[in-house]
Amino acid sequence: MTKKKIPIPDSLSQAGLLPQEEMLAVMEKKSSLFIGIPKETMFQENRVALTPSSVATIVGRGHRVVIETGAGERSSFTDHDYSEAGADIAYSPEQVFKSNILIKVAPPTLDEIDYFFPDQVLISPIHLPTLTPDYIFKLRQKRVVALAMEYIKDRSGSYPVVRTLSEIAGISAIHTAAELLNNNGRGQGVLLGGISGVPPAKVIILGSGVVGEYAARAALGLGAEVRIFDNNIYKLKRLQREIGHRLYTSAIIPKFLEKELEDAQVVIGAIHSKEGRSPIVVSEEMVARMRRGTVIIDVSIDQGGCFATSELCSHDKPTFVKHDVIHYCVPNIASKVSRTASAAISNIIAPMLINAGKKGGISALLHETAGLRHGVYTYKGCLTNHHLGDRFGVKSTDINLLLTSRL
Repeated sequence: MTKKKIPIPDSLSQAGLLPQEEMLAVMEKKSSLFIGIPKETMFQENRVALTPSSVATIVGRGHRVVIETGAGERSSFTDHDYSEAGADIAYSPEQVFKSNILIKVAPPTLDEIDYFFPDQVLISPIHLPTLTPDYIFKLRQKRVVALAMEYIKDRSGSYPVVRTLSEIAGISAIHTAAELLNNNGRGQGVLLGGISGVPPAKVIILGSGVVGEYAARAALGLGAEVRIFDNNIYKLKRLQREIGHRLYTSAIIPKFLEKELEDAQVVIGAIHSKEGRSPIVVSEEMVARMRRGTVIIDVSIDQGGCFATSELCSHDKPTFVKHDVIHYCVPNIASKVSRTASAAISNIIAPMLINAGKKGGISALLHETAGLRHGVYTYKGCLTNHHLGDRFGVKSTDINLLLTSRL
């Protein structure tokens, strides 16, 4: 019996002989960046945004870095160090402000904003207590793309600049408290860690975030008695686990907190707000009940402070006394250890700049990186941070909408 053949169309039988579509890799559009680092003139700022080693890496990738003379001196980096790393040394701020990307470790002054030009990228912190409507207005008027260091997120959703500077601030807060406790600091004349037969100082830490964690580590390392208050029970559990030491922890219950504050020698305010002002958890009445010579270190002062009696201080005059309690309320506490802090900031900013160069610039990187977009607060004339919009009564626009419209 003969089998019947089923005819197969040529289009099916010869398909393998036809040219096939192929997906080709799209080459990333690289860009040569022009980066400027001016010398800081405000807030007694001693840090610098990029260290010579980071500059050498960036310049080695084909980018240009110009730094104002003396910008790194207070962090023990000389002009020669930067010159050897490949940076151009500028002898006037005008030369630095011609760069497309400007990096500062303190907010620019109103006079410095006059040097800005449209589409220029500014990467710097914003100090909420000192922020003014004029500052926001001038940035918008100049159509600058401004990013706040403390609002930039990484892939895990955390804030890398805040975290690394918080580690420094936590450790520095305890060192500062130890100095202020002695007689030269007008304190109670108490050794923080105590000695055999003499009890240690009692340290209260408000907040169990990164500042609180590293303050607790430093205080325990010196032998102090540490008690931590936070309303986030999961953070308290994490802290207990990370430190590996049995700690006294509690939710922030005013009745219990007031009792603990009455016989404390040191109180560290370390409550960070993701956006906006830190909540006040210690009233003026609570401060008035503290012992004479107690030391308050308000690390939250850069977001308004978590003590009702806190007032903005400077490194020139870092303390004041109210209700016989010593207050230390310096916003850029990490600037006391400027070389370490500069290296910490540089370790975060340099890889971001190198990545921007690979992608075609900061604007291209903004389209791809949600964490970087989170740091933008003005974009080409528009305010994009809703908290600042509510605070100053200015309309804010979602940065994602602006980027989608390709403004």
